[in-house]
Amino acid sequence: MTAYIFPGQGAQFVGMGKDLFDKSSKARDLFHKANNILKFKITEMMFDGVEDDLKQTNITQPAIFLHSVILAKIMGAEFCPDMVAGHSLGEFSALVANNTLSFDDGLKLVAKRAHAMQKACESESSTMAAIIGLDEEIVENVCKTVNEVVVPANYNSPGQLVISGSIKGVELAIEKLNEAGAKRAILLKVGGAFHSPLMEPARVELAAAINKTKFNTGSCPIYQNVTGQSVTDIEIIKKNLIAQLTSPVHWTQIMQNMLANGVDKVVEVGPGKVLQSLFKKIDRKLLTESATI
Repeated sequence: MTAYIFPGQGAQFVGMGKDLFDKSSKARDLFHKANNILKFKITEMMFDGVEDDLKQTNITQPAIFLHSVILAKIMGAEFCPDMVAGHSLGEFSALVANNTLSFDDGLKLVAKRAHAMQKACESESSTMAAIIGLDEEIVENVCKTVNEVVVPANYNSPGQLVISGSIKGVELAIEKLNEAGAKRAILLKVGGAFHSPLMEPARVELAAAINKTKFNTGSCPIYQNVTGQSVTDIEIIKKNLIAQLTSPVHWTQIMQNMLANGVDKVVEVGPGKVLQSLFKKIDRKLLTESATI
């Protein structure tokens, strides 16, 4: 069985998507369509922009979405996965790839999500940190002892978690996690506390947009971030998408469940190779590759 997986924020790079634009007329049409939907030339920022601009949440998210989804679209008949999943933002790419969302509606939701998250980031100073070498329960318990907003945000692989919260909360948690024996605790260069209670204003905005958007029955199941479980029911998919902004990404559980359900090949669709490397940490024998045209 084959799984197609889609990266989230952090996979961006200047020049992303340019090869697709140059090689495929279908890709060019979709990029031009995206410029019209977004009402600005995101292609210029993706192909020839400045790295600092591309790091802005309201640019990064639609850029990664477009790279991933357009690649999936031009793969055409070869794109026949048995299951899909995406890390955070990548969940929207996965839902377009399996036809739960149209290209237009997916891009509009991603743009709304990015804009709402950017506003939430600007309204309150916050951050995230990667914690390496501690069990999940230790990280969870330490976060509970901090009298500031700080929570586990990304369960990326066994022994690799990301925490998220106020700057003070994350700094206090890092201090305690180092004392608890973390191999590394690293502040991340991000604009805010994604997948934490501080994203509540963004969640409310995104919920309104999702509830106005048409969702279709997908061509294959999606494993969603909030639960790590395989989902096909449209209403549950929508509920989980809304909850995702303030809930942790259970990527470790997604990988474990895909493997338990028989996946033997994983294809990463979009920029970077981070997600396939996380799979390899769990199963070194698993066949992994990057999507190409």
